[in-house]
Amino acid sequence: MPRLTSIAERVRNAIQQRSQGTQGRIVSGSLTLLIGSGLVSLLNLVYNVGVARLLGPVAFGETAAVYTLLMLISCITLSFQLVCAKFVAKNETAGGKAAVYMGLRRRAWIFGMVIASLLILASEPVAAYLNLRSPTLVILLAIGIAFYIPLGVRRGGMQGIYAFRRLAGNFLIEGIVKLGGAFLLIHFGFGVEGAIAAVTVSEVAAYLVGHPGRELEAPPQPGLPASFGEGIQAIIFFVGQVVINNVDIILVKHFFAAEAAGLYAAAALVGRVVYMSSWSVVSAMFPISAGIRTGKERDRDVLLTPLLIVILITGGFTLGLWLFPNLVWRAVFGAGFIHQNLSFYSSLLVLYAAATGVYSLSVVFITYEMSRKMASSAWVQLGFAGVVVLGILIFHSTLQQVVVVQLVALGLLLLTVCLAFLRSRLSLGSEVVVVPALATMRKVRLLPEDEVIAEFLSNEFHHAEFDEDRVAFQHLVEHPDLSSPEENALRRALLFRRRGPLWRELPQDTQWWETELQPADIERIRFFPRAQWRKLSRGRFYVNEIVESIRERNGNLDEGFRRKLNAVSSELRQDSAAFSSILLIGEDESSPLTIIEGNHRMAAALLASPGALPDHFRVICGFSHHMAECCWYHTSVANLLRYAKNKLRDLPRDRNAEVDRVLKLQTRTPAVSS
Repeated sequence: MPRLTSIAERVRNAIQQRSQGTQGRIVSGSLTLLIGSGLVSLLNLVYNVGVARLLGPVAFGETAAVYTLLMLISCITLSFQLVCAKFVAKNETAGGKAAVYMGLRRRAWIFGMVIASLLILASEPVAAYLNLRSPTLVILLAIGIAFYIPLGVRRGGMQGIYAFRRLAGNFLIEGIVKLGGAFLLIHFGFGVEGAIAAVTVSEVAAYLVGHPGRELEAPPQPGLPASFGEGIQAIIFFVGQVVINNVDIILVKHFFAAEAAGLYAAAALVGRVVYMSSWSVVSAMFPISAGIRTGKERDRDVLLTPLLIVILITGGFTLGLWLFPNLVWRAVFGAGFIHQNLSFYSSLLVLYAAATGVYSLSVVFITYEMSRKMASSAWVQLGFAGVVVLGILIFHSTLQQVVVVQLVALGLLLLTVCLAFLRSRLSLGSEVVVVPALATMRKVRLLPEDEVIAEFLSNEFHHAEFDEDRVAFQHLVEHPDLSSPEENALRRALLFRRRGPLWRELPQDTQWWETELQPADIERIRFFPRAQWRKLSRGRFYVNEIVESIRERNGNLDEGFRRKLNAVSSELRQDSAAFSSILLIGEDESSPLTIIEGNHRMAAALLASPGALPDHFRVICGFSHHMAECCWYHTSVANLLRYAKNKLRDLPRDRNAEVDRVLKLQTRTPAVSS
């Protein structure tokens, strides 16, 4: 008993230290970026307030509209930054990090040049839509965008190696150059053109001084590459983000008079300060969450810490504006923005801050999910961005109505992502917590894929799909020659006749290991939630719980399912070597494991003799850090949509054609070699 107490205490201390480390990095990184973003927000506020005071509402409305174009383009910049940060953090070697960084930087320059060129070509119609005096403003901005998109990769590199001070410094350089340049150029009479030219110069300066450092200068080596799917997910997220944060200013500039649009743009500055402060916390959380392995304690710290900080930021800001709206409006924007209906515009500050605060909380949940896996929450946000646009197009009789539309839509977004998050946690059945130090599974040897396919086919060969082939291929299946490429190709073709859709969904970097299970490992093995197992589950699919449910319902089991279990039990008793392999998949040897082949044999063996399970089977496990993106391991909307897309693509595929093709190729081979 004292020994068990000692082990429990050591495990508790290890988890506590690990949590403090994760929590400490998030708090430290958040504070660094929060201080940096606070200074940047102050610089931006001084820039906007100074430009507003110097130019007046009408000219400031033009400046704000053009600057909003940059914010819309930022969806691409931030996508590059997010993907770069995630995959730099995920790669363990310096060469792998450098390969991700350099590859994304090259692509970003191509995107930057193309988008800048398109914007220059479209400068006149864009200027006409925004009621600008000259397309020169759009052309000036386009030059800055050519540098702004690659700047996202440089910042993603800093973020991915946790160089938060360097990242905060880069944002400060951008803000200082923009502020100083704008005041100087406006002073010399360049007006709106000077304010926008300062923005362009600031992006160029930030890129030139924004090298991440020596950490990403190592010779590139093969590692975990940035996937196309991750890029699409990031783009979808940031398209939704920039639409939600900026489209209202564009639409107000289009629908309202110039003075009202300028006053609205001034009120929107407050929302941007709130959001940028919250985004600094998310920026610190994201690479840390992406770089660590899943664990219940770490999950809690990675999510709750930034969530609480964002609640404090947004709540405090909104409360201050609610208590002193007129004071803030007069003190910040000055006499040039004093309006006879000042109370109306002051109320916009409070509503706008509340809407931005609600959205900031949603972003914490969305980016947390994205840091761990391919998530559907980015698409949900994009859908609500469309709701915001549609709502403003319909309801825009007053400026206050425009803000209320956003508050309602973003409140529904927060509710949706919260419910989805809670449902995903509950659907995992309060996921089994696995302490790595206590994992008892042992890797025996690394297996070639051909050997795993041979085992899989051997277990599947009794099915009706193989009735016509059983005589012709029985020897090849029961006595495989793994050194023969011809046999391996034919076994793969035979297996794919039945299990091709399953196998093609597994991550390409899956490594297969023969393992030794101990009784404690059974606690984290689960069935894939197919129809027959769903009927037996209580929302969880772990094998011990399903088997217990089978025992409880013994008299009420489906007759076909009962016959299947009895037949498998009989086969196991008569010849334990006949069906001896079980195939599992997981992220690593300490994660939950899902059975992809051998469900009925596992259940029958546990029903017969739970303690003898490790002796019944040869256990083969496929491990990949991308396994959470496989629908057979993690059932999510994104994974199921990817499976459905691949299923549609493979519909024309003839399941027998591949076997015939391999046989024809092998019959020709001797003639060619002779």
